[in-house]
Amino acid sequence: MLDNGVVGILAETSNKWERRAPLTPSHCSRLLLAGRQKSGVARILVQPSTKRIFNDAQYEEAGCEITSDLSECGLILGIKKPKLEMILPDRAYAFFSHTHKAQPENMALLDKVKWKILAQRVSLFDYELVEGNQGKRRLIAFGKFAGRAAIIDLLKGLGQRYLNLGYSTPFLTLGAAYMYPSLAAAKAAIISVGEEIATEGLPSGICPLVFVFTGSGHASIAAQELFKLLPHTFVDPSRLPELFEKAGDSSQSTCSSSTKRVFQVYGCVVTSENMVEPKDSSRAFDKNDYYEHPEQYNPIFHEKIAPYASAIINCIYWEKQFPRLLSTQQLRDLAQKGCPLVGISDLTCDMEGSIEILNQTTTIDSPFFRYDPKNDSYHHDMEGDGIICSVVDNLPTEFPKEASQHFGGLLSQFIGSLASVADIAKLPGNLRRACIAHGGALTSLYEYIPTMRNSG
Repeated sequence: MLDNGVVGILAETSNKWERRAPLTPSHCSRLLLAGRQKSGVARILVQPSTKRIFNDAQYEEAGCEITSDLSECGLILGIKKPKLEMILPDRAYAFFSHTHKAQPENMALLDKVKWKILAQRVSLFDYELVEGNQGKRRLIAFGKFAGRAAIIDLLKGLGQRYLNLGYSTPFLTLGAAYMYPSLAAAKAAIISVGEEIATEGLPSGICPLVFVFTGSGHASIAAQELFKLLPHTFVDPSRLPELFEKAGDSSQSTCSSSTKRVFQVYGCVVTSENMVEPKDSSRAFDKNDYYEHPEQYNPIFHEKIAPYASAIINCIYWEKQFPRLLSTQQLRDLAQKGCPLVGISDLTCDMEGSIEILNQTTTIDSPFFRYDPKNDSYHHDMEGDGIICSVVDNLPTEFPKEASQHFGGLLSQFIGSLASVADIAKLPGNLRRACIAHGGALTSLYEYIPTMRNSG
């Protein structure tokens, strides 16, 4: 069954906003027209959906079969996890399972899959784990669209938050990312905001307005690309204190700070060398050494970067053995000292992870909660003290059409192998390493999951 060349596409059921597809009608058409000998695909069965960004008629025109029954499929594709009761025996599934970190909120899926593979030999492939042979770059990802949606939604949220703090800003005119029919339309809206900043300025009371981007991956780079549509200057992390000193001197020399306007925003990109330092002060930072021995490093982000940040766009990969970017106590101490931090957009969605206060995800239609560090309390409004936090775990679906086109183009390269090979030992290395479960057990690379889970 695993190698029969019949591919299924799930109707997404994880939440109402999930409109993406792993393959678009165009991708399906190319695979089918190429024929099984060339593409590895003989048929594609698509579960009907009235909310998928591509309608059923488009898939039918591409040569797919529309049916709720995927029992003929050896390979079944989705974006998010299917309903647990819908998992079929003796099939290969590919979707974002988010199980390899043993996060408690995702273990119900692994329990179900584990039972199935022990009893009925289900295989599980996770797109997130398909990486290049050199380094850690993911080969099948939505990362750029997550970064794009994140910065748009953050700018919109900052407009609302600053209004509650008594400041009117051009950010108020922005809509959420999903409100724009295309990425181009969203960019045009940001450019319009940027033109207003350049001509009318921002209130000096919220400036310098500093956006801190963590990491150098696709999501961070994509967020920066849209940020650059605003009038901006990027500042080296080491020069943040100087930026604030100059701003302080300028405000003191102005007769009325309420009339002073600032005509740009500031960006700052930080990587691991700006987040930690060796405990041994005689040693220089070494990235490889840090990854191998994180316990020999102390966190410094809360001292060197966070005191100057107005907004943080967090895109770093994090695991428990590494120091946190910001602990709850560090954030509470910063608030007590008058830190200008107003908003956090976290793309990692690691609960109580690199930013400890983030203990819940948010949704596209309610993207923020407010954390009050003075009282260590959580609120679902924009009023009162604290920091607004966005932790949306399906940001790319705000651009469902373009995100699906991008993702499907990447995934198409691997469909032939997944659909026509039953023995994972014969798969290319990057696919073999992405298989969490196969043949009645967790694969060797992921046998650590139960131990990690129990130690959590």
